[in-house]
Amino acid sequence: MNYEEHVLAGIVSYPLLILTAGLLKHFLHVPFRMSTAAMMLGYALYVFGSDLPDIDHPEALIHRGAKAVVAVLVGSAVYTQAVNSVELGEPWQTLTVAWTIGVAGGLTAWYGFSWLMPHHRGVIHSLAFASVYGLLALLFAEYGMNMGPGEALFVGFAAFSGYTLHLLLDRSLKLI
Repeated sequence: MNYEEHVLAGIVSYPLLILTAGLLKHFLHVPFRMSTAAMMLGYALYVFGSDLPDIDHPEALIHRGAKAVVAVLVGSAVYTQAVNSVELGEPWQTLTVAWTIGVAGGLTAWYGFSWLMPHHRGVIHSLAFASVYGLLALLFAEYGMNMGPGEALFVGFAAFSGYTLHLLLDRSLKLI
């Protein structure tokens, strides 16, 4: 499947996730708290997760977008370190040199991103990575967004499920 099909599948199948979470809460007493904020964040991470496994494909939109974001973030982080280490006569000279060093960091990240990425449909296309994504979403919701544990659990479940949806659509469901 391609980007559009994966993302559209995520967009339209979210009510099934809400139904599943509701049934798990009702019959198995899973302590989900499905507040509006948790369901909205869950929706975003569910849909994002429905294409995220393709980050390991160099031609995928998500790979190309993530590569640019990583390069900018690394370049900016390198600049913030360099600007405190470089001291030249005029401020514009210091900034120019610090940004030149930052750009070198950004270029390294740009080329390193694809080089470090495992082959397509390798380990990133696995339930292990779906679990990592779900856990990171749970931690972000609870500690980054200050949501309660039940809300964070729901957000993590939504993220894991969106990622798993991609694997199911690719017919590539494996543990690792």
